[in-house]
Amino acid sequence: MPGMNASERKRRGAYYTPDAVVRSLVRWATRSPRDRMLDPACGDGRFLMAHPNSVGVEQDPAASAVVHVRVPGCLIEGGDFFSWAANTQERFDCAAGNPPFIRYQRFTGPVRRAAMELCGRHGVHLSGLSSSWAPFLVATATLLKPGGRMAFVVPAEIGHAPYARPVLEYLAQHFGGVRVVAIRDRLFPGLSEDCWLLFAEGFGGRTDHFWLSALERFVFLSTPPEGGTRVGLREWRLWNHKLRPFFLSPQVRDLYQHAAERRDSYRLGEVARVGIGYVTGANSFFHLRPSEAERLNIPPGLLNVSVRKGTYLKGRAVTASTVDGWRKRDEPVLLLRLSGDMDLPAPVQSYLDSPAGRAARTSYKCRTRTPWYAVPDVTVPDGFLSYMSGSGPSLVANHAACVATNSVHVVKLRDSACMKTLIASWDTPLVRLSCEVEGHPLGGGLLKLEPREAARVLLPRALSMPEQDVELIEAAVTAMRRWRHHG
Repeated sequence: MPGMNASERKRRGAYYTPDAVVRSLVRWATRSPRDRMLDPACGDGRFLMAHPNSVGVEQDPAASAVVHVRVPGCLIEGGDFFSWAANTQERFDCAAGNPPFIRYQRFTGPVRRAAMELCGRHGVHLSGLSSSWAPFLVATATLLKPGGRMAFVVPAEIGHAPYARPVLEYLAQHFGGVRVVAIRDRLFPGLSEDCWLLFAEGFGGRTDHFWLSALERFVFLSTPPEGGTRVGLREWRLWNHKLRPFFLSPQVRDLYQHAAERRDSYRLGEVARVGIGYVTGANSFFHLRPSEAERLNIPPGLLNVSVRKGTYLKGRAVTASTVDGWRKRDEPVLLLRLSGDMDLPAPVQSYLDSPAGRAARTSYKCRTRTPWYAVPDVTVPDGFLSYMSGSGPSLVANHAACVATNSVHVVKLRDSACMKTLIASWDTPLVRLSCEVEGHPLGGGLLKLEPREAARVLLPRALSMPEQDVELIEAAVTAMRRWRHHG
């Protein structure tokens, strides 16, 4: 927006849409100059300039003033889009735009409540983790005339985020055709978030499939791309409601599904529990360097060696030798582990009462637990799993009885499962592909693997595969990494 700094732009989820994208989406949505078009978050009016017979909604008065200058006579509705959408009687031939992308942590308050209530009335129940673009799509669709169309910029999260599922289900149930256009090169060079395009037509109809078009880069297109991959709803649901696996060739998808159905394959969640590590609320206070612990005279029995971050996970195991290296480098890996029912030694009490301790107890996590210094959920797992990585997550055994922060996942074996066997399976092409399929891009080339996603990682008991299959899978891993900008 004019005059808006980077911080404010991020807070509002407002970014300039490239001209080629604006012109393309408006061409996709409109059929004639007489079509009445809606832009539910018109910002500086770029989409309205491309089709003057439009209505824009904008909550920022300064932006609305700019639109009136750019598009004289254009109708701009001020205020919250969702409240307006719930009350307007007007229906539109089409809609186009770039709805705000505000993550759930900042998409709060009355606007969010109005968004969720409106979606709920139309049978779409979004989770608490939903970002703002999702209800914008649903609410806009409810304002279309029968046969209406809409064309929007959407985050690439539409291809993998769980909260995108009800949105895509709604679109399939209410439009005759739905196409997602995935673009590998970033539409917005200044953003780490990838953006794709969505086109839906024939409002009032329904479809049993999506079309997924994959483009290396975007240039002006007067019509939506033709062809691509036909993704049946049944297949999409089989792949855990994700579109990203359909970047893979049918041959690779068949290989993967065949491997998943074999009796000698299993999911990580069947043999292990994957969870997050502990949260202190004040890491710099609770984690001491060996030299600090010695200077403060903290009893060694109250200190646990901790895996602080994923970069600590090298090789196949964290060993006593690994820990010795951390100690020699005097790294802050000693967790001060106290319980609420213990008698605190004098040196510990002095440390808790120090200026650093008085500052630590004011953090949110500390001040909401009793006593503030007792860090919960500290366990010694069988292994660790990195969950943000470039080349892929590492699974390592915990031979040194360490604990771990929430910067890594903790892995606890079920029943008679063997960590050595798990790690041997982990270092195979099929598992690398499974991490790409079950995980999701984080931005900056990183792959993120949440605990629920890690539980779905496919592990083969038979470690050998035909050479031609290995080559196919390795090529697929490389392709998936390219889509998340790694390497």
